[in-house]
Amino acid sequence: MVIPELEKIKTQILNPFVALLLGLAVVYFLYGVVRFIVDYGNETARAEGKKHMIWGIVGLAIMISVYGIINLISNTIVSVSGVG
Repeated sequence: MVIPELEKIKTQILNPFVALLLGLAVVYFLYGVVRFIVDYGNETARAEGKKHMIWGIVGLAIMISVYGIINLISNTIVSVSGVG
């Protein structure tokens, strides 16, 4: 049956990959925060830090959305197939 294989792909490949990208987005956001705080007197560096923070938040939103979409598709396939 196809459903157990899809569940394995989801749990062993997709979920860890999304978690890795989510972690990278958090690190990128925190890098922007640190740069914003450390370079308090330099407006150019502060603007760069703001840019990093904004893109980190965008990355977090995208990864959370992808995780939700993966779960929605997975749950829909399981409910339509009648397995589980």
